[in-house]
Amino acid sequence: MEVPVPKEKWTGSIGEMELGASQEKGGSRHPLRLGGNKGLPFLSFEDPAKRTVALAGFVADSLDDVPLPVKRAFGEAVNDPVRWAVAWKEKGADLICLHLTSTNPEEKDVSPEEAAAKVMAVMKAVELPLIVYGSGHPEKDAKVLEKVGEAAKGERLLLGQAEEGGYKSIAAAAMANGHAVVGFSNLDINLAKQIVILLTDYGVGRGDVIIDPLMAALGMGLEYSYSVNERIRISALSGDSMLQVPMICDCVSSWKAREASDDVPHAGDTLERGIWWEGTTALAALLSGADILVLGHPGSMQIARDAVKGFRGEA
Repeated sequence: MEVPVPKEKWTGSIGEMELGASQEKGGSRHPLRLGGNKGLPFLSFEDPAKRTVALAGFVADSLDDVPLPVKRAFGEAVNDPVRWAVAWKEKGADLICLHLTSTNPEEKDVSPEEAAAKVMAVMKAVELPLIVYGSGHPEKDAKVLEKVGEAAKGERLLLGQAEEGGYKSIAAAAMANGHAVVGFSNLDINLAKQIVILLTDYGVGRGDVIIDPLMAALGMGLEYSYSVNERIRISALSGDSMLQVPMICDCVSSWKAREASDDVPHAGDTLERGIWWEGTTALAALLSGADILVLGHPGSMQIARDAVKGFRGEA
């Protein structure tokens, strides 16, 4: 007797968006198209189209908070964001995630103009799409991302991050210069929806928003994080238009877990454990609906890349 496949009949789908503007569209990038999914991740019997999963290589212009194993993986290249980005391209990254941490006014306090020049230098060396974050200082980030947006006008960057308490400056920089925005929320489906509502009410097109619901690393919080991502995807596919946007998950924070970096007795090789800690976090993000993964170590990126092929039945 044939057993029927329990297909869900979804009424909604994830909106499509493109990162990186090609020469034909006035930019200089190799564009990436995301979204368009009509079923839960990798369930080909619900949605036969292959969903795009983009793997972003983490780069920072200050090494203060960069995990030691990540620095060691790239050697001297980490001292120059341009060389670091080129190294990621050679390792097969689909896009670059650049953190302008040196702009923090409580540390190096690099000017917005200098930060924008760094972004342009990276773009000149690497034609991949680019995600750009500030330092996490709201007032300074507003000035930095405004300059970055102006300098890279028409290149279709992804600027982050826009939070409920301060999203207007980033949104304005994106709208004025043809970029997209990362809408950040803290492990809550209602907050994820709220930031999309705020951005679109302000004038950002829904096709210009990617949400970051905050991915917890393997360990305490992973299951809750997974369930939030999954609920966001199910709500979107069920017809909630404000959640029908692509999702980004940053897995680099996995290296802050004690198990990923400390010499734990009888727990095996520390580096291998750290790579798998980040890699396993990436697998959870993939299966819960992430369209972009940000990864710090090349070994973790390879785990994620192999997993995508396996989930598609290509391995």
